[in-house]
Amino acid sequence: MAASGFLKFKVDYEKNKDLPPGDGIPSDIVSAGGHIWRIECYPLFLKHMGKSREVQGIFKAFLLDKNGVLSTTATRRMDVFRLAACGNYGWCSFVTRTVLEKDYVVAGHITFVCAILVVTERPIPVPPSDIGIHLGGMLDRSEGTDVSFNIDGETFPAHRAVLGARSLVFRAELFGSMAEAQMASIKLHDIAAATFKIMLRFMYTDALPGEDELGDSPIEMLQDLLAVADRYALDRLKLMCAQKLWDNLSVDTVATTLVCAETCNCPELKNMCFDFFALEKNFKEAVFTDGFALLLQKFLGITAELKIRLRLRANYHGA
Repeated sequence: MAASGFLKFKVDYEKNKDLPPGDGIPSDIVSAGGHIWRIECYPLFLKHMGKSREVQGIFKAFLLDKNGVLSTTATRRMDVFRLAACGNYGWCSFVTRTVLEKDYVVAGHITFVCAILVVTERPIPVPPSDIGIHLGGMLDRSEGTDVSFNIDGETFPAHRAVLGARSLVFRAELFGSMAEAQMASIKLHDIAAATFKIMLRFMYTDALPGEDELGDSPIEMLQDLLAVADRYALDRLKLMCAQKLWDNLSVDTVATTLVCAETCNCPELKNMCFDFFALEKNFKEAVFTDGFALLLQKFLGITAELKIRLRLRANYHGA
């Protein structure tokens, strides 16, 4: 038996073509055959990553040409393979940069289409987990709710058991000795209703909405979500927001994203922001943004660390 999955992976080539060796751009994750897959594209290397105890399958990657058609030449296939727990497989030479820029860069972007066929030896197919669908439906219908949160006049019913199971912070508040444990309605401050609504749904479904559902300012929403994820010890949500912020990082957002990473204790995102600043072209443009001005005024510690990083990088390349 077999199950398949497809992934369309659009890469900002102009922004990423000069990444330092070893730095890559990860795609979103895709589920195929009960396993989670992700593509990583490097300036000189494309690889796919499968995290599983053991899986057999066929993996094929294509580039879309300037007409939006799957290329018959810029394609690679890897037939039935086995991946260990953290196996990484890929191609060191997918297409030359000359050919890539001539035939496949469209509006500064390149697009991969990847197909995954997972072969399973299980005689009885097991459907993917649908617990998030059921719990999300329970939240929508407010069935059995025993606590509510009030934010700026908007009320969010919830279930103490679900919140306590998902967050150690909520567990302490709702089942410990704090006053909230005896309250049927809890008023929250320093958090926007829209942000709390998305976080609450994540706690039931383990999923984020699409970027078109993040409001008029998706980057600001992701930064706010990362902050509340840190506040309530939701590590998976925190890293998912960090990944999306990195995917959308630009000279206009890098300074505010760096501040967010620092104040919310997210070293993974912080280091990636420093690496982004380390590219001279990015730094020269970012210093003229309002976000960088705020960085200089209120976050002297980060600014000092950034200067040290830039100095070390300059000395390394000048050596």
